[in-house]
Amino acid sequence: MGNSLKNKFDSVIFDLDGTLWDSTGNVALAWEEARKQVDYVVDSITQERVRSITGMAYDVIFEVLLPDLDVEKRNYFKAICAQSEIDTLNAIGGDMYPGLEETIKYLAGKYKLYIVSNCQSGYIETFLRHSPISNYFSGYQCYGTKGQPKAENIKDIVNDYNLAAPVYIGDTWGDHDSAKKAGVPFVFANYGFGKVDGEQIATINGLSDLIELF
Repeated sequence: MGNSLKNKFDSVIFDLDGTLWDSTGNVALAWEEARKQVDYVVDSITQERVRSITGMAYDVIFEVLLPDLDVEKRNYFKAICAQSEIDTLNAIGGDMYPGLEETIKYLAGKYKLYIVSNCQSGYIETFLRHSPISNYFSGYQCYGTKGQPKAENIKDIVNDYNLAAPVYIGDTWGDHDSAKKAGVPFVFANYGFGKVDGEQIATINGLSDLIELF
């Protein structure tokens, strides 16, 4: 897991998907419902396919899923998927990772907490409505707000909230790269969707590891 990092930071910024919860099964259901509304997306959208692109910027996701589709049709399908996703997750949510409530409550007693995700607008709010820890976060930023890369969103959180010593926790190489570009130390959550063998300052096997680490 790594050595203790107690008293080295003033704030913790979390990725969302693959770090705080897993919504891929229900997102796949939502996108499959959207697929039924068009006649030009042939292949089924499975949980495995959703997992393979989780963490990418929302626009990039559909470029990867449907590279041969023309832009107009792809954008139309993306819009249908986005609405279906929010409607589905508002209704049934996702799967919170074990130790979420206990860990966030502990960290909130010592650090300011934030979320930065590559998701669409409204997605973080949906997570917070379903989670038992919504009141413990001081702010959040996502790709859908400004359409900018995650590194820039991390920088915005740091600057907007005057954070002196933040740390970022995520589960993919993209998270690692974004934190590095933002000049923020990175902790790898290896129970999520990606693999990282880089310059992380620690690796955790579950959220509750953060209690010992921080």
